[in-house]
Amino acid sequence: MEIDVENSVYGQRAKQLFLEGYNCSQSVFLAFEDKYDMDHSTAMKLSSSFGGGMGRLREVCGAVSGMFMVAGILYGYDEPKDFEGKSEHYARIQQLAAEYQERNGSIVCRELLGLGKGKDDPTPSKRTQEYYKKRPCPDLAATAAAIMEAYIREKENA
Repeated sequence: MEIDVENSVYGQRAKQLFLEGYNCSQSVFLAFEDKYDMDHSTAMKLSSSFGGGMGRLREVCGAVSGMFMVAGILYGYDEPKDFEGKSEHYARIQQLAAEYQERNGSIVCRELLGLGKGKDDPTPSKRTQEYYKKRPCPDLAATAAAIMEAYIREKENA
């Protein structure tokens, strides 16, 4: 998969959304609003729980969760007994996760941010200039969205 984060329309959109105050998961999921039929408020609410590695638990990176949500809404299965569809989708998710991990070293929020073990305080950090200087989150959101964009492009051209 050929990924160019700097020239990715969706990657740059996700980065901008993060810089506007959306959490990492929302930034990625909302960047792809033109690809799915859901109102903005519902999309925001649906993706709101995954910021900070799932409610600041610092588990799976919210940008990764947002990428998985896009993959699910575009390519997911909708029949619980569709074993083939489920297997195909899980393989897709593992492929996307592997690409993200290869580029960033992990898919786990606390590892990406260099934090200790365990959950974080549930209160989000204020978005200040200092916050943006020490957090790679805008670039991580851009990377997740660029990976998803490349996947979509590859699938459309297959």
